[in-house]
Parts: sequence; C-alpha cells; structure tokens
Amino acid sequence: MALGIGIVGLPNVGKSTLFNALSGSAKAQAANYPFCTIDPNVGVVPVPDERLAKLARLFQPKKTTPTTLEFVDIAGLVAGASKGEGLGNQFLSHIRQVDAVAHVLRCFDDPDVVHVAGKVDPRGDRDVVETELMLKDLESVEKRRERAQKNAKAPGKPGELAKAELAALERVKAGLEQGKPVRAQKLSEDDRAAIADLFLLTSKPVIYVANVDEAQLARAGEDPRVQAVKALAAEEGYEAVVLCGKVEAEIAELPEAERIEFLRELGLTSPGLNLLVHAGYRELGLITFLTAGEDECRAWTVKEGARAPQAAGVIHTDFERGFIKAEVMRVEDLLTLGSEHAVREKGLMRVEGKEYVVQDGDVMHFRFNV
Repeated sequence: MALGIGIVGLPNVGKSTLFNALSGSAKAQAANYPFCTIDPNVGVVPVPDERLAKLARLFQPKKTTPTTLEFVDIAGLVAGASKGEGLGNQFLSHIRQVDAVAHVLRCFDDPDVVHVAGKVDPRGDRDVVETELMLKDLESVEKRRERAQKNAKAPGKPGELAKAELAALERVKAGLEQGKPVRAQKLSEDDRAAIADLFLLTSKPVIYVANVDEAQLARAGEDPRVQAVKALAAEEGYEAVVLCGKVEAEIAELPEAERIEFLRELGLTSPGLNLLVHAGYRELGLITFLTAGEDECRAWTVKEGARAPQAAGVIHTDFERGFIKAEVMRVEDLLTLGSEHAVREKGLMRVEGKEYVVQDGDVMHFRFNV
C-alpha cells in the first residue's frame, strides 16, 4: 500500500535531518537556510516489527521482507504560503498528495541554526503552518461552493445532490472561518463524502514531532517546550513523538550491532524514529498480517477492518479474485509452539471465510482458485 506521510513544518526545524535518518540516506539536503528542499524527497521506510524478526529466526527463510510506509520531506512552509509566498503553492500541493502529516516542531535552541520567526515557540510555529493550511482549504471550499451554487439550480436529482453538497461546504467553510481545521470539525459521514475529492489539507490526521537536542532528551518529561507539544497533541486527540533529529541521524549510520549500546548510553530503549513510524501506522488506521515459510517471512499492510479476501489481494489480485478460504493462526501461538504443525495439533489453526476481519498479528495462508 503506497500510503504517504508528509513531514512538514517551518524552515530550519529539522525536517530534512529527520527525513535523512528515516530513509537512512543523505538524500535530502539539510542546510541552514529556508527552501533548501524544493522538490519533495520520498523515502520508503520499513516498519519495525519484532514479530517478523522472531519469525525469521524460527523459519530461517531465504528472504525476510518488512512492510513499509512512505515519508515525504516537504520544504518549509512560511507565513503567506497560501498566497504563494516562499514557493507556497508548490509545497501545499505536495501536502495535498499525502495521507497524513508529521508536523515537526522545533524545541531546541541553536544559535547556529536561524529560526525564521527569531524565537523558538513550538505552539506558535504550529499556528503559522496550520493557519496557512486552513486558508488554502478555505480557498478550495470557496471555489467548489461557487460551482455548487450554480448546480443547485438544476432540476431533479442533480440539483438535489448539489444542494446537499452546498450545505456540506457551508458547514466546512464556517468551521474554517472559526479557526477549526477540517479534521477537528464534527462532520457527518455524508459531509465527509461530499468533500472527499477536495483532498483538504487540514482533513489529514497529524502526528506532532517535538524535535529536541540531546540534552533535552534526558529531561523531556519536564521540558516546557516538549510539554507544550504534548498538550497540543492531547487537545486534538493525536499523538506526540519526542526525538532528537541529530541523534536519530547518528543512530541510522551505526551498524545494527552498535545501536543497542548507543541507545542504552542515551537512556533510550528504541530509536525515536521507530516511535514515529508506529505512530504514523496507527494514525493511518493500518494493521499488519504476516506470512511465514522457508522461502520468505513477510509483513503485509491492510486497513483496519479489512476482510480476508482484501488481505489476499494485497499479496496478489488473483488471490482475492479466486479466494476460497484462509488458514489463520496467531503469531504469538506460532512463536510459542515453534511450528505450524504444533499449532494445528493444539487446535489453534482456524479456517476462515470471506467475512473474516483480519486482526493485527494474524499469520495467514490463502487458498484460492482462478
């Protein structure tokens, strides 16, 4: 599934440094001036999953393949971006194409890295970006509203549909004018369906990323800027991740064997990037099912609520088209008992049909006929 998370924020908050660490490359240029990233950089990032690693140790397959997420490094937004300031129109169009937003908020002081507003204020930075996104959404809604007003005069069903669309647009417009992003507006399913093809920027789920320096990592629980970011996320019902972009970049460059010791020295149990990837996975409403065997152990992504044929289709369209049944076991049972045979013997292997709703951590084999 090609689902993308856009890394956004003001210039010089650490977006490209974070992206470089995520993608394990220096693909994105990190420089001490705004707009050093003009074209969006896209990195395909593996989703860390200890269950897959354990399956690989059990089966010793020829190949182990994690599931992935796409992260898009989008150049810094500034006040006036909705009107085209600082290449704003181009950057805003890049945000429109992603499924969720990781909003990087600078919490660190560094005299060598200029802050575009002259001071470090994560909530203020967020307000600047959010305002620009809402202004652009308002512009999109206004354009559609003008068209819906004309179409509402049509007779019969087309006119009725246009009237319903117009009512939805009026509600969204009123919310935006009150300073409410679309994701925070209490819209009905019909309203959301009416505006879905507008791909409004503030309709996307958000993860707030508090980017700190190394000294702040140890005292993140009491740092006022970090607490401001966490409070902001809590108010909106979204997740906040605290990390140090520079430290994450160092971790990404280390051999796997040296990372655990480096993390231990910093008082961390896992890289902050793992927390970010998992948060993105949750905000997008994704779950993982697995396949395991001597040839390959692999993690696959589906939307929460997906049924067995849809999961089969992620592997191959023929699997969905000719779906007969799925053999399902829990990864915990397979790892505990040590083999599929043992799982069957214990009666823990289930045969499920087309209506089965896939659960995170299912190990599945599909039977199909085309």
